[in-house]
Amino acid sequence: MSPLSSSFLPTPASTTGAGSTLDAALRATPRVLAIAGSDPSGGAGIQADLKSIAANGGYGMAAITALTAQNTHGVRAVHVPPADFLTAQLEAISEDISIDAVKIGMLGDSAVIAAVRSWLVKARPAVVVLDPVMVATSGDRLLQEAAEAELRELLPLADLITPNLAELAILLNEPLAGDREAALAQGKRLAAQAGTTVLVKGGHLDGGECPDALVNTEGLLAHDVVVVDGGRIATRNSHGTGCSLSSAMATVQARLGDWESSLRAVKPWLQGALRESGVLDVGTGNGPVHHFHHLVPRGQDVPAEGQFAAVLRQDAGPDLDAIYGLDFIRALADGSLTERHFAYYLAQDAIYLNGYSRVLSRAAAIAPTEAEQLFWARSAQQCLEVESELHRTWLSTRTVDSGLGPVTKSYVDHLLASSVSGSYGVLVAAVLPCFWLYAEVGATLHGQFLAAGSPSGHPYAEWLRTYADEEFAAATRQAVRITDDAARAASETEREAMRLAFRQSCRYEVEFFDAPRLHAEPESLPKPVG
Repeated sequence: MSPLSSSFLPTPASTTGAGSTLDAALRATPRVLAIAGSDPSGGAGIQADLKSIAANGGYGMAAITALTAQNTHGVRAVHVPPADFLTAQLEAISEDISIDAVKIGMLGDSAVIAAVRSWLVKARPAVVVLDPVMVATSGDRLLQEAAEAELRELLPLADLITPNLAELAILLNEPLAGDREAALAQGKRLAAQAGTTVLVKGGHLDGGECPDALVNTEGLLAHDVVVVDGGRIATRNSHGTGCSLSSAMATVQARLGDWESSLRAVKPWLQGALRESGVLDVGTGNGPVHHFHHLVPRGQDVPAEGQFAAVLRQDAGPDLDAIYGLDFIRALADGSLTERHFAYYLAQDAIYLNGYSRVLSRAAAIAPTEAEQLFWARSAQQCLEVESELHRTWLSTRTVDSGLGPVTKSYVDHLLASSVSGSYGVLVAAVLPCFWLYAEVGATLHGQFLAAGSPSGHPYAEWLRTYADEEFAAATRQAVRITDDAARAASETEREAMRLAFRQSCRYEVEFFDAPRLHAEPESLPKPVG
């Protein structure tokens, strides 16, 4: 909610431009070509690619580079057809069909790599994801050692490279990374050598957490290393995880145009695919993931009314505590906040509101009831009205650094990713902290202002009074009810994805309130008086 309007709107963070990434998210189904080997057991390779593309809303196509004899226990034999036949496949597809993204997997030998390289240079697809399939999870070698040099030459043609840790080490001619820091260091070296983005995956590292990191040393990301956290899923069924991840990234990137947003959309889906893999009961070894877990009929274990909302409120507790501990919040409450910091905060808020209105419009478009459609549509409209008010009455009269801040971008990129997850529940859970945390913090600050006797001369008095707006409080309660209802209609896997999206937004709320201090360094925020 803007501080300049007594209506039901949240605050924090922005899009990369006037709707550029969201417009891409609303395109027609991406046409994604997978160039990879075949797995007759259906868990990896082309079979996993096509499932993954379809599960993430794309239209999948396939050019076969190799035939394997394998099952859930390992690879028994590999047959690589003539490279000129692969070229014929690629040319037949690209001469007839517009390709929005390409995922490259198993290539087999030098001739195949050369064929793919030649076609890429000629076709120049907009999105290229390279999964350098060299070593299977089972330990089987899937690329001839003599072809490793040719594969390294292919790396600069990719927009994203997704090696496992063993492949990362091979590509650099270095020992296998033993911990996260070593893996990230190798990712930076590979990104610098290839001049592209590398996804350093945490699945093969030890520990209960499984963070993935996007690495780019050329300024194409918000930071050189962008980490997307996630818990480790305890399962032996990880066959085809790398194939599935890379093809999903290609599909979602063709819709979003931002690697961080794409990873934040794909990761919860893949975690659900791992979590629900056991229900497939395929094979006696390392089984496949469940690509279509989100389409499985829900069970009967439905949370009681208000139960899921209570869980979310508990999840938000540490982040609320962190917000109250920020110098920005304390200085805002007692009036010692400098206009410079407040101006930066409002400028970022104005940028955010423009993009956030589009996310709320997406919620209105997919809401299951007319009442919810109207609620999100009114919220989206209010975003635009408040943005205009901010510019007209405050920002237009001051010199303000109005450039897009990194926290602002990351927060809304996360929301954009949630908006294309295919799940209404995940989307509303992601936008909820912008209502809920903002309302609670605002009510607390307004209470402190009243307790201090509403001191005259407080530079942000009018701003603080808007926090007492009952219309916004009522809208927040409605947003909480909507999210709780969505959880009651969701599967257990979707509820977990909702909690993850909610927690990520809560963390961004903290970072957004702290962003003015980080932006203004080395100048520090004034300490509260008393």
